[in-house]
Amino acid sequence: MTLRYEIREQPAILSDLLARQMPAVREIARAIRRRSDINYVMLAARGTSDNAGLYAKYLWGALNKLPTALAAPSLFSMYDQPPKLDGSVVVGISQSGQSPDIVGVLAEGRRQGRPTLAITNDLGSPLAQTAEYVIDIQAGFEGAVAATKTYTAELMAIAMLSIAMQPDPAREQALGLVSGWVEQVFQMEERISQVAQRYRFMHQCVVLGRGYNYSTAFEWSLKLKELSYVMAEPYSSADFLHGPIAMVERGFPVMAVAPGGSVFDSMLELLKGLRNEQLAELMIISDRPEALALAHTPIPLPAGIPEWLTPIVSIVPGQLFAYYLTREKGFDTEKPRSIHKVTETQ
Repeated sequence: MTLRYEIREQPAILSDLLARQMPAVREIARAIRRRSDINYVMLAARGTSDNAGLYAKYLWGALNKLPTALAAPSLFSMYDQPPKLDGSVVVGISQSGQSPDIVGVLAEGRRQGRPTLAITNDLGSPLAQTAEYVIDIQAGFEGAVAATKTYTAELMAIAMLSIAMQPDPAREQALGLVSGWVEQVFQMEERISQVAQRYRFMHQCVVLGRGYNYSTAFEWSLKLKELSYVMAEPYSSADFLHGPIAMVERGFPVMAVAPGGSVFDSMLELLKGLRNEQLAELMIISDRPEALALAHTPIPLPAGIPEWLTPIVSIVPGQLFAYYLTREKGFDTEKPRSIHKVTETQ
């Protein structure tokens, strides 16, 4: 299987995951809700899965009122000085479930008597075997080094758990539409393949997002780094104003994820300034015409996606762009240099 094939698999995987795993996710949610001593989530992940954790931080915080702390796994492994986990549910996210430091966080959670949950693509992995509860993202074999379908499946699992923790028929109905929205993105594939030519000689850029799509900025940036070797730096649009914006000059490439929602107005004002004052080169993923009108390269999203679900859809054009840019640069999309599919950090 090729990277492009795995990107194209995502609608079917997301639909199947929701249909097959939602009953199990509801059981996990019921077990967690029975605990009266849970006040927050301690979440451990690396790489792409860490970006999925950023989505969980916003989603579970906003819609489930659960603060989410991103663990420092080295405290559990290299320093052997784990913090107290009183009041937490400990969650590990890993496609392979192989990384010893992530496994170590969950093992310490169990040692301290905390409920533990693994979100993984391998039920036989050390992470799954360590956790008390497991959500199988069932994305199937992922041969390309760059993770795509496992990332969106992790986001879907996070959204499913959010709904199961706090049932809402309207939200659950919206979740059932995600695979169709992702399928619509592929109508843009030919255009994305063509616009990649414009950026063939790009060596650096920034990638902006905010709120739920802070995670998308980080994941899009990671795909650009690991596939096309572009120095792509991700920022919250708010943090970007606190200094980094100074490096933008005429023609500097800025990638932005700016769908409608609570943070849209602030994103729009920043994009206006980047276009009209800094004269930046803008690629914008959005469902709002006023944002797309500012872009040199507009990438429209399907209409009607609730903001809390946009990260599952908005990363897909980012994946396609990274794939086609890599091909334009003449690099191998299947085997990026210096990295491996499974990275076992201590």
